[in-house]
Amino acid sequence: MMEVNYHSMVKFYRQERGLRQEDLAEEVEVSRRTIINAENDNCRLTLETAMRLAAYFGVALDQLFVRE
Repeated sequence: MMEVNYHSMVKFYRQERGLRQEDLAEEVEVSRRTIINAENDNCRLTLETAMRLAAYFGVALDQLFVRE
């Protein structure tokens, strides 16, 4: 099975809105550690969490996590 790599845009969208990691975590009801992981290109998020983040930022999943 081929592994697909993604580049996370979470930090970009978070900073664009002037949010701290703690603020974003509170908004999407996850831990700060989850946000730290989401900003890492090697992250492994649940689909639910990825969808929450995309919905919060008003972008599609493929805009939030860009395939390399």
